[in-house]
Amino acid sequence: MLKSLMVAKAKEELEQEFEEKEEQKAMYLEEKSPPLRTSSMSLAELQTLCEELHAKIDVVDEERYDIEAKVMHNTREIKDLNIKVLDLRGKFKRPSLRRVRVSADAILRSLLGSKHKVSLDLRANLKSVKKEDTEKEKTVEVSDWRKNVEAMSGMEGRKKMFDAAKGQNQ
Repeated sequence: MLKSLMVAKAKEELEQEFEEKEEQKAMYLEEKSPPLRTSSMSLAELQTLCEELHAKIDVVDEERYDIEAKVMHNTREIKDLNIKVLDLRGKFKRPSLRRVRVSADAILRSLLGSKHKVSLDLRANLKSVKKEDTEKEKTVEVSDWRKNVEAMSGMEGRKKMFDAAKGQNQ
């Protein structure tokens, strides 16, 4: 409903604009070319009037031709410049962007300038992980596997592995 009202309003405005343009055109023509009264003119006066009108028409045609030539020249120039722009775009490869590591201190220095005096130690707030715990777990797994290689070979070894897995799940 709202859309149809908006379309109707726009249509009315377009019609009104068209009518206003026609009125302006008619007023301009009345100003520039008043109606000719040729009935009271002699043949010589008519000939001079025709010559004057032809001269005016020639001047207007020359101006129109000059303007058309300028427009054609400008459109050609625009096309050539567009082609040059497209050629330049194609010749250069865009470099791949790389991640740059910047510390928090460097960021603050770049933002605040020389005012920055406080250094942030962000790593101080992180939890520390003990390496000993992780190394012990790895060695236990490795040592178990190496000790049991011979014991696990064959069908009996597979049965032991199956039973061991069953025991852990329960």
